[in-house]
Amino acid sequence: MNEPRGARIHITGIVQGVGFRPFVYSLATRLSITGWVRNTSAGVEIEVDGTPEALDAFVHALREEAPPLARIDEFHVQDQPANGFSDFEIIHSEAIPDAFQPISPDVSLCADCLRELLDPNDRRYRYPFLNCTNCGPRFTIIKDIPYDRPQTTMAPFEMCADCASEYENPLDRRFHAQPVACPECGPHISLEVDGKTVAEREEALQAARRVLKEGRVLAVRGLGGFHLACDATNPDAVATLRRRKLRVDKPFALMMPDLETVEAHCLLDDVERELLQSHQRPIVILMRREESDVTHEVAPGQDTLGVMLPYTPLHILLIEPEEDFPPALVMTSGNLSEEPIATENEEARERLDDLADAFLLHDRRIQTRCDDAVVRTFDGAVYPLRRSRGYAPFPVHLPWKLPPILAVGGELKNTYCLTRGSYAFLSHHIGDMENYETLCAFEDGVDHYERLFRVQPEIMAYDLHPDYMATRYALARAEQEGLSAEGVQHHHAHIAACMAEHGIPDGESVIGVSFDGTGYGEDGAIWGGEFLLTDYRRFERPYHLAYVPLLGGEAAVRQPWRLALAWLFQADLEADEDLAVIETAGPEARELLKRMYDGRINAPLTSSMGRLFDAVSSLANVRHEVNYEAQAAIELEALVDPDENGVYRFMFADENIDPVPMFREIVGDLRAGVSVPKIAARFHNGVAHMVDQVCRAIRDQSGIEEVALSGGVWQNMVLLSRTVRLLRQSGFEVYLHRQVPANDGGLSLGQAVVAAHRLALSHQPSAFSRGSRLADR
Repeated sequence: MNEPRGARIHITGIVQGVGFRPFVYSLATRLSITGWVRNTSAGVEIEVDGTPEALDAFVHALREEAPPLARIDEFHVQDQPANGFSDFEIIHSEAIPDAFQPISPDVSLCADCLRELLDPNDRRYRYPFLNCTNCGPRFTIIKDIPYDRPQTTMAPFEMCADCASEYENPLDRRFHAQPVACPECGPHISLEVDGKTVAEREEALQAARRVLKEGRVLAVRGLGGFHLACDATNPDAVATLRRRKLRVDKPFALMMPDLETVEAHCLLDDVERELLQSHQRPIVILMRREESDVTHEVAPGQDTLGVMLPYTPLHILLIEPEEDFPPALVMTSGNLSEEPIATENEEARERLDDLADAFLLHDRRIQTRCDDAVVRTFDGAVYPLRRSRGYAPFPVHLPWKLPPILAVGGELKNTYCLTRGSYAFLSHHIGDMENYETLCAFEDGVDHYERLFRVQPEIMAYDLHPDYMATRYALARAEQEGLSAEGVQHHHAHIAACMAEHGIPDGESVIGVSFDGTGYGEDGAIWGGEFLLTDYRRFERPYHLAYVPLLGGEAAVRQPWRLALAWLFQADLEADEDLAVIETAGPEARELLKRMYDGRINAPLTSSMGRLFDAVSSLANVRHEVNYEAQAAIELEALVDPDENGVYRFMFADENIDPVPMFREIVGDLRAGVSVPKIAARFHNGVAHMVDQVCRAIRDQSGIEEVALSGGVWQNMVLLSRTVRLLRQSGFEVYLHRQVPANDGGLSLGQAVVAAHRLALSHQPSAFSRGSRLADR
């Protein structure tokens, strides 16, 4: 009855680079199991012999006791006769043609390594590249799978005898930790000033800290690229960095040494504390304390700060607390505004020479550039704003098997998405596709993902806007390689992404509220204030924000006063000098814009909610010109009076949601001397009530009670919280983004899912084919 039997086990998921094989070895030893374990290009394979009771306990423990960084997606056990193994061993990895597996994101320094880093008796004391199986670089150093040292950028660093001993010991936490190194055999840092190396190793670190203490700008080569750092409490230092980087007002990210310091500068709840200390270590958007001595130049016009804790040994040592050392550092991407971050030393010397006073370099190559991730919290859970380091390339799991698809995303906050099976591999943050350098970063990233995940796309999915670089790339490649190509409307993709992360089944429809700044509409207009009835294949547009001309086209995006004037013209309101926006425009510009409005000259139509926020911000004399995306709306949100319950009204005419009554009320309030915080609150309340009202109207027509909120406007926490509260009070189930951003960073996921359902997956009946009343409109 207790005769040995055998089993073959295949496991997929995040099971490489996370200590899974040592875990299996220890488990087998504990249970007197014999056999072997190995990595393959398809996951982890195990063959074992043991008594039935031991094998049952082994299989159970594999599932229930896996290492904390592991994530098991598929687990297959096949019984077989015992093989007669005499011991248990970890055998060499096997490459399997065309097989693939998920790859671990980079992981912040673990507690064990941190103790070693700060222990004067440890051989890795103060070593900036300390790591183990439970932490350190993964995605940014891997060149190919299986994940073994020769396939990483650590290959040139031959291990010393001590490191090799740890690497080969199955019971050591550095067993097969591919980046394992020490001061004797691993990478090192150096400091350059004026093109010359002035210090190395610990001396370089201390010299770099002096640069920061003196109020100068330091370029730091980190995990996924360069940062530009300076003293966040020094207004002159921050102003210098802004001037050099050509970043006029856009907020800078901060790094603080520990949670206690963050608490001194920001208000935190438990979820935010957890996120700050998570192994992803993202930038977390936090409410600023009034008494914080972080200079307001860091985030002008805002009541929040974006803060992260150090996540590599180098960062921990660089920002180590000391009596005269800054409590917070600006830690912003190492680039000129809108370019990709620099990754290589020579590249940084060329591109950042005019930005930085000194360069803290290292000699480990970065395979994949990867910006810091940005998140905030909402309703007790993470709400992603930028999905990058620590999260990518972790896949979104889908409830269907998809064919190989490359979805190329949009123009701003670009990401791409590769699908294979039930995995959607969303890329790290690429950035705004507005220059050649970013296009090159996009193309390099796509090539790397296709190689890593063994994907040869059969379908290209793209945005309908004909001038987007990503769209042109997709169409050109589809033509060259003979691939299918599927255009997906921008706002349909937004809602589909939100549906997909929640696993909404094929055939189910939702009310999609897609609010953003710009999306190419099927009628050629610029959409952005959209109510959709949608499934994965198609959508209807029962309601949308009324069209208004963008006076001057793109100029109106940069100069919200143009939008304010357009709405004043549309509302037939007297453009008197008592309104600040009228004075800002001046009589000549006002007359020119009136002619453009009347003649529809260089005045494309838009239904954008983002542009509506811009117009109100300018009308309320908050922001007339912007230096970064959504600046006017962000600064308006920051002024909202939390105690004001007044509501501005919208008017409904057929499918049009007309804000003209609202603008008349705002002008009346301005002339009556109502405070801007009250006006800002009434506007936000009005939009929230309008969303609830329209969703209830669609429910009455369609019977659908699920609402998905997507698009960049939903990063506005005031609007989001008030809208979600009203919708839930009205009995709706509300879907929000939790895995990918609501902004265009999540667009590629939606494009991939829509293309798959249109071209590859079998059709399921939906609200459209079931004869809903809305479909018959």
